[in-house]
Amino acid sequence: MSPADLETLAYLRRAKDLIDREYAKPLDVPTMAQKALMSPAHFSRQFRAAYGETPYSYLMTRRIERAMSLLRDGMSVTDACMAVGCTSLGSFSSRFAEVVGETPTAYRSREHTAVKAMPPCVAKVQTRPVRNKSRIEEATAEAAT
Repeated sequence: MSPADLETLAYLRRAKDLIDREYAKPLDVPTMAQKALMSPAHFSRQFRAAYGETPYSYLMTRRIERAMSLLRDGMSVTDACMAVGCTSLGSFSSRFAEVVGETPTAYRSREHTAVKAMPPCVAKVQTRPVRNKSRIEEATAEAAT
């Protein structure tokens, strides 16, 4: 990897950290791109190339991850939707079902004793919704072999 590629990844990481930290606030691609010191279109292309999904898709995955935790704790679907920064219950439910494989209501009503028995750091990794592997994850896996 060239020094320019490493610099780009550092800027992308700043935007990714913003998403991880501020997922419940209204975030749009121009705001994320500004954090990465890039134009919105260039940022979207670079983010997708590095992480395997668009910035908005990554944001929604983080929101759903947090909603899963809230639903396991017994929060209502509507309250979980609003708590993670989504404004449309229908869009949230559709995306949740797409990522998790079941509706938020079905997920909430299911028993989660195994997750509750795990240490929080393990539960976070085991319950994290996974979309596509990123280029970084693939390179890490390839380097480990």
